[in-house]
Amino acid sequence: MIHHLLSRLRSEWVLYGIVILWILAMISVPIQRWTSGDESLRFAITLGTALQAAAGLLILIYSFETRKALIIAGVVVIAAWLVEFTGSQTGFPFGAYHYTGALQPQIGGVPILIPLAWLMMLPVSWGISAALVGGRGSIAFLTVNALVFTAWDLFLDPQMVGWGFWVWQDAPAANYFGIPLTNYLGWLLASIGITVLAMSAGMRPEKIPQIPALVIYAATWFLEAFGLLLFWGLPGPALVGAVAMGLPVVLTARKLYLSR
Repeated sequence: MIHHLLSRLRSEWVLYGIVILWILAMISVPIQRWTSGDESLRFAITLGTALQAAAGLLILIYSFETRKALIIAGVVVIAAWLVEFTGSQTGFPFGAYHYTGALQPQIGGVPILIPLAWLMMLPVSWGISAALVGGRGSIAFLTVNALVFTAWDLFLDPQMVGWGFWVWQDAPAANYFGIPLTNYLGWLLASIGITVLAMSAGMRPEKIPQIPALVIYAATWFLEAFGLLLFWGLPGPALVGAVAMGLPVVLTARKLYLSR
């Protein structure tokens, strides 16, 4: 029975089914806010993050032997929590910030949804980056992956700060819509470090299915760009993020099309 279940989890149809549920959950966020107020955002974000993290885990299960996939996922979640805990306590590597009590439950002041958010996008970024420059742990791969992954936060951080999920302390004059530029340097460094750890646990970027990765990355790009522009009153991050995430989408789609 367990073998049968695992074989079904390796089906792309299961992965796409989870992705469709996630898209529907994200589309419903502004509707829930209109009908139930800001309190509904917590449930909506929790559901959306859980579904996309499930998609990230399924990508790993689809790509690797189940035990290895679970180990890689564990490495990502634990390492991401350690980075976020260190960052919120010391200010390194992102800058001085702290989480509010809006997202629960928390461990050490870090909402458990935050490490899951890393899991939901890092495997996707690995697939995109491998499609663009190849895998096998090259410097080019690590650099491109850091940029592809960090581009997502050009949407995310202004939105989450606006919703009161975390707070930046004493943001300097040089910032990105109220977010310190050190935050993005921290994302670059952390994504490289966690990717290296995942590779030491057996992750091979070239084995990540590139079309499902592109579908999830492109859906994230589309939903974030139009959501911030049309519903959340953040046109600046919407436009910058649309360009930053849109470039990997276009380049990856072109490369996959030409390789057919």
